[in-house]
Amino acid sequence: MKVISPRMHGYLDFLTVILFLLAPTLFGLNQIPALLAYSLAAIHLLVTLASDFPFGIVKIIPFPIHGWIERVVGPALIAVPFILGFATDEIARNFYIGAGVVIIIVGILTDYQGRTSD
Repeated sequence: MKVISPRMHGYLDFLTVILFLLAPTLFGLNQIPALLAYSLAAIHLLVTLASDFPFGIVKIIPFPIHGWIERVVGPALIAVPFILGFATDEIARNFYIGAGVVIIIVGILTDYQGRTSD
């Protein structure tokens, strides 16, 4: 059941950007986990603004492709603490696993084929 509309997804995208920007301060992330959080905030903002849905400005990424990007990002975030070697940092590891799980759930619940124009 696709209960998240393209507009609601946009709000969640901006919330995700804010969370990644605040994560180093809120959770005490440093070094690689902090740099990654800031980088992901910037990338997520760029993808959001470049997507063809209510909050997109440039609209060059079709919304279904936006969904496929998130289908890759979610599992990648779960794997990244182990790949980048910070899995022993419990807070950073749990933050990235949690973020990945949330992105996967939002992706499953989003109607990527829904009406994207206002």
